[in-house]
Amino acid sequence: MTPQSWAGWYRDSHGSDALVISAIEQQLHTKIRGVEYAGASFDSFEPVDADRSAGVGPLSDCVLEWDMPLPVVSADSTTQQATLSCLLALRRPTTDLGVTLHYGGTSYVSGNDQGDFGAALALIQEQLPSGATLRAPFAVGV
Repeated sequence: MTPQSWAGWYRDSHGSDALVISAIEQQLHTKIRGVEYAGASFDSFEPVDADRSAGVGPLSDCVLEWDMPLPVVSADSTTQQATLSCLLALRRPTTDLGVTLHYGGTSYVSGNDQGDFGAALALIQEQLPSGATLRAPFAVGV
């Protein structure tokens, strides 16, 4: 799997910071305010071992926002690049996920109050024109 990265924002009660989320070998990585985080899904970011010992815990009471390219294959087998805008609110124990696919001049919106990225993509897939298929460029998880 080729590593992929998406630019975005981290927001909490202390302000906003730019971030980059990277997918490397089925693991997500980011660095926020000098702390390295990793997780198997977008809502499971925890500090890596060295930072855990410093008393830093899993991401909570924050919002992550990022855009990612997402290819869509049309009924005639042509591939068009679309953009998936994601907004994940981590308010433990709840997680709210909103995703919007910008494709072909239309916005397809889905939300999921359990933060399930795969389920949100499935809801967007149902809204697409007949024969159009999302092609997730990574293993989806949240």
